[in-house]
Amino acid sequence: MAFECQESFHLVPSNSIIVSSLSSDLSCVLRPNFPQKTLKKQTLPNPKEEDNGGGGGDSGSNGRRLITDLPAALVSEIFHCLDAKDLGIVACVSTLLNNLATNHLGWKKFYFERWGPPSSPSPDSGKSWNELFVERQLKSKCFMGRYTMDILHGVCGNTEVKAVRAVFLLKTSKLIFTSGYDSIVRMWGMEDGILIAGSRPLGCTIRAIVADDDMLLAGGDGFIQGWRAIEGNPHCFDLTGNNELRIRGHEGPITCLGLDSQRIFSGSWDMSIRIWSRTSLKCLKKLMHVDWVWSLAPCGSTVASTAGSHAYVWDIESGELVDLVRNAHMGKATSVARSFLGDLLFTGGQDGAIHMFEVRSSTSVDGIRMIATWKPHTDHVNSLAFEFPWLVSASSDGRLALINVRNFLQCSRAKKSVLCAVEPPQRMLHGFGKDLYSIAVGADRIICGGEEGVVRVWNFSQALEAAKRAQNLRSIRLENRMRRRKAQIELNAKSGRPDQSLASPKKTQMSGSRNGIWKGKQRDRKN
Repeated sequence: MAFECQESFHLVPSNSIIVSSLSSDLSCVLRPNFPQKTLKKQTLPNPKEEDNGGGGGDSGSNGRRLITDLPAALVSEIFHCLDAKDLGIVACVSTLLNNLATNHLGWKKFYFERWGPPSSPSPDSGKSWNELFVERQLKSKCFMGRYTMDILHGVCGNTEVKAVRAVFLLKTSKLIFTSGYDSIVRMWGMEDGILIAGSRPLGCTIRAIVADDDMLLAGGDGFIQGWRAIEGNPHCFDLTGNNELRIRGHEGPITCLGLDSQRIFSGSWDMSIRIWSRTSLKCLKKLMHVDWVWSLAPCGSTVASTAGSHAYVWDIESGELVDLVRNAHMGKATSVARSFLGDLLFTGGQDGAIHMFEVRSSTSVDGIRMIATWKPHTDHVNSLAFEFPWLVSASSDGRLALINVRNFLQCSRAKKSVLCAVEPPQRMLHGFGKDLYSIAVGADRIICGGEEGVVRVWNFSQALEAAKRAQNLRSIRLENRMRRRKAQIELNAKSGRPDQSLASPKKTQMSGSRNGIWKGKQRDRKN
């Protein structure tokens, strides 16, 4: 790694991955844009010189005190003020700061802010939170790579294929749940795509599914059908057994569901969201809207929803409306998604547009503000799913849009202003020709169901390895080309001939063809 002032810094090359994997715009880390004079005044001492007694009581030749002179506990508290990018830069400055930065508990905070708790309760295989963060950050780049597609068929033989209206991915157990017009809830293995179990027909269209380690819920016409996990076997549901439950209360079809550790959330075409107790299954709150409720997303102490053309943010405990975005879309606002902390809110509508809002605290003057907008679709945006930093949308135009929101977040928080620029998504997946109704996203999977009656699973788990192999092949080809080039130069030098590889055909001014000069030479030879 090359800094502007190499003699003043003690670098640790083994930690270069910390910086290179944090974000796509970290190339500035290798050569920071600091003034040369400032670097010389704030140079850090060589730890070896300090051990030999060269430092004495002062840390520099000019007697200035440096951050390395502070107690380790105080430096660790200072590091709490840094973000992931800055903490990665600090880890590459010196051996002492590298030890403090890589073992800092801030990496656990950064991980939870982006993706929540990992699949295992604590870091496995002796990995630190810094290593888990770097691995997860690298994996987030896989959606721009190559993929394989698996198709899950829920019916066999001559049975009529019916649309899939709801899909859900349970990341902790790597299970996929699907249902739709056939009213059967099916459970699949994510890795092998094998159908594990299916429920009995529930007698109506299932438009919503949600699950966690202890409970699986499906929304029907006015009721919620549920299954509890088998005792002693979390996230293991017996869809044909006796652990069923049913909740009634809505007066219309249920379109969306949500879960947290204590409550169940359900939205319906009866223009209400009902909050239920997970233990007693009784209704605790009823949140009324002005139109059909299409989607909801609970997070922390609030729940976001869309009804009509508006987007709502409600307080769960009091049932009061916290924020309201009027006319968020032209037509219906049909889908909503949130980040893990709930500070980002995404909405999609019938106009094919997707809006990103920043949700601030209730004490802020402006509680919610728009950050960015996209219009990747030409028809309804039926479903949204967010897995940092990727927002994935499914539309009735038969396409999926993949949007990386990291750059927008950095720009908006730096400028502290509304960004109204419309930018195309980073990637589009299309070619299905039929409506797509529901989407779910994991670390390296995208699951989608629609009108064609099958569930498609995009597998990006080998994308990074394929990209690495392609890069290695390109490097080998370039190396071989340079080797042949060098051998040709040496051969020409020995034989006394000019290097013909430097000569290249030039374009003619009239036609722009590269063949004109060679034809002219042939005519001269004939004459």
